[in-house]
Parts: sequence; structure tokens; C-alpha cells
Amino acid sequence: MIQQQLIKNIKQNKQNSLQESTCPNCGHHELSIFYEVRNVPVHSCLMTSTPQQALDFPCGDVVLGYCDRCGFITNVAFDSKWSAYAPNYEDQQSFSPTFNKFAIDLANHLIDKYDLHNKDIIEIGCSKGDFLLLLCELGNNRGVGIDPSVVPGRVQSQAADRVKFIQEYYDEHHAEYVGDFICCRHTLEHIQPTAEFVTKVRRSIGDRTNTIVFFEIPDTIRVLQDLAFEDIYYEHCSYFTPGSLARLFRACGFEVIDLYRTYGEQYLLIEARPVATSSDKIHPLEESIEQTAQYVQTFATQIQNHLQKWRLHLENLQSQGKRAVIWGSGSKCVAFLTTLDAIDLIEYVVDINPHRHGKFIPGVGKEIMSPEFLRDYQPDQVIVMNSIYRNEIQEMLTAMGVTSEVITL
Repeated sequence: MIQQQLIKNIKQNKQNSLQESTCPNCGHHELSIFYEVRNVPVHSCLMTSTPQQALDFPCGDVVLGYCDRCGFITNVAFDSKWSAYAPNYEDQQSFSPTFNKFAIDLANHLIDKYDLHNKDIIEIGCSKGDFLLLLCELGNNRGVGIDPSVVPGRVQSQAADRVKFIQEYYDEHHAEYVGDFICCRHTLEHIQPTAEFVTKVRRSIGDRTNTIVFFEIPDTIRVLQDLAFEDIYYEHCSYFTPGSLARLFRACGFEVIDLYRTYGEQYLLIEARPVATSSDKIHPLEESIEQTAQYVQTFATQIQNHLQKWRLHLENLQSQGKRAVIWGSGSKCVAFLTTLDAIDLIEYVVDINPHRHGKFIPGVGKEIMSPEFLRDYQPDQVIVMNSIYRNEIQEMLTAMGVTSEVITL
């Protein structure tokens, strides 16, 4: 069995609590440790105003443990005390035409599939409210967005008068807002007690069994297969595959309607409905626990060589006197530089989000520059943190007269 072949480095240190060695999805008490990164910033998107604030940012460890009972992966070293999301948490992606097209297509898909017209929609973890406003605008819906980092009024929309924003963490007292559709995008991966949270959502729905639930998260199979270490960082404490996600929702009182990947196979999406009795309906996309174990084993075997390759690439650029910049100042950038211990090998980072310009990256200390900075700087190489934006970035560089080589992770 691959699970038996996988080298298990189970945490036995007495300093580790039971919670740290227990699967948050299924409660199994033994997790296999297969990847560790020490001393990384506990947040990647909380903007700081000075280089010193950024360099003094609190750090923690990433220690990924794999559950061989349900296939779930979690950071057993995660401490929820650092889960402090606020308005200066800057993760808005809607400044990208590529992302906007995806969001519009997704919103139209959900509106058409579930007849979301003149309906009541709640979004848990709505960020700055872009997607919720889009759903309400395109379907003439009413919405409530719940997120401690929301900034009411940031996003202009014709549906603004039909949407209420609440600067809080989601809890069961928000059940009064549960209507026809619950949306939760890129939030569950930030929550470690995953079964507790999904159960809370199910309890909030109660007997309103016509309410549809939609979650979107990163797909961990891609991370494992592509050795995408840049997608492993502290605030992402929970890592789902199609199988572990579907098993969690079934265990918490939902039937899986659909399960699919999108956005260059980076995102994993689940559509589900509450049921009174447990569902055993398996979706075709679900992989077996045996398959997940194989992905974990391959990642554990190959990741160090992959990290060394990237470290050598950056060192060679520096030794040759070539200037490289990173495009994308968010979590991928933070993970890329801190995992490789390469902060001193890159001088500048640029980002399309104007609310990041002039701010400093947590744990890294680099000032975030606007793309226009590259007109004068003229780097030899632009390293793009997310390959899906490569064409968009290349067009911007060409329009600015920047002739740099563009590479992606």
C-alpha cells in the first residue's frame, strides 16, 4: 500500500497539542508529515506601511500533514491566533482583465444553472465584494457579504443599493441572512476546523433544503503534481483535493451536485445541496485516497530538487549582473521568496493592484511597485507568479516598451 510506503514522520513532540495532530476533516489522530517550511510570515496580504514593519512581521511554520483516512492535508503547526483579517488585507483580483472574464463567466454559469434571478444571496468571505456585486447585478439579486476585510463602497456597482456588507467573521447568528444561495470563494482554505465550519453552514441553513451552496478553493492535486510550492503558505492551513472536499461535504449533511476545476485547472469548485439523510453519491472527479497518497509521495520525493533549481536560477541571474523582477506581490510571491530564502536575490516586485502600490510585503520588506515602474527599470527578466496571466502581462509590457524575457513558475 502506498500509504505504508509513504515515509511517515508523525509529530511526537510533546509540545504539539492533540488538535495539531488530528485531521480537522475526519478526526483521525495520525497525520503523516511530508513537507516543512520554517519561519515564514503568518500573512501574505496584510499591507504594511514601512519596510521595518514588513520585516518585523510575525512568522510561523508550515508543516504539512497528510491524513490517510480521508486524504485531507493541513498545516499542523498553524495557530489560529494569527487569523486576523482586516480592511488592510488586500487580495482583490478584479484589476486583471483575465480574472474579470473568469468571474463574469462563473457568475453567469451559476445564475443560469440555479435561476438566480431576484433571489437572496449570501457570500461568506466576500473580500472586497466584487463577486457578490456581480451576482446581484447580473441576476437582479439581493446580497449580504460577510468578511472582516470588506471595504464597503470600494467596488462601484449598479447593485450596490441591494447589497449589505458586514465586517465580521461568519457565524451561526448570520443564519437570518441565509436565503436561496450561499457562496464561499477562497475562504475555506484559510480555516483549519474545516468540518466544524461546514457543519456550521449546514446548521445555518436548517430545513431550507432548496438553498444551494457553492464553494471555490485551490486544487491541491495541481499543487502536488506541479510541485507548486508557491501555493503553500501560512494562511492557507487547509489543502483540499476533489475527493477530500466531497467527502467533507457529504459528512456534514450535503449532497454533491457538481465538482469541477477551472481557471487553468487551478481552482476546485463544488456545488452542493443540504440533505436530511447522508448521501453516498460519488462524483466522477473524486480521486481515491490511494491516489492522493501517491501524489503526496511524489511531491515529497521531488520538491527539494525543484526548490534547488529555482534557487540556482536566481543566483545565476544575480551573478551575471542581470536584473529580475517578480510580477505579482501576493501570497505566491511571499511563498516563492521565503521558501527559497531568496529575498536578497530580487530587488523589485510589481503588481497591477493600485491599492498595493507603495506598500511593503510582509516578511519580505520589498516595496510594491506599479507596472509603469518597468518602463525605466527595463529588467532582463520578469518572473510571473501565476502563468494564467502571462499573455495579459506580456501585452502590458509590450505596450510600455519593455522588452524583458517573461518566464512563469
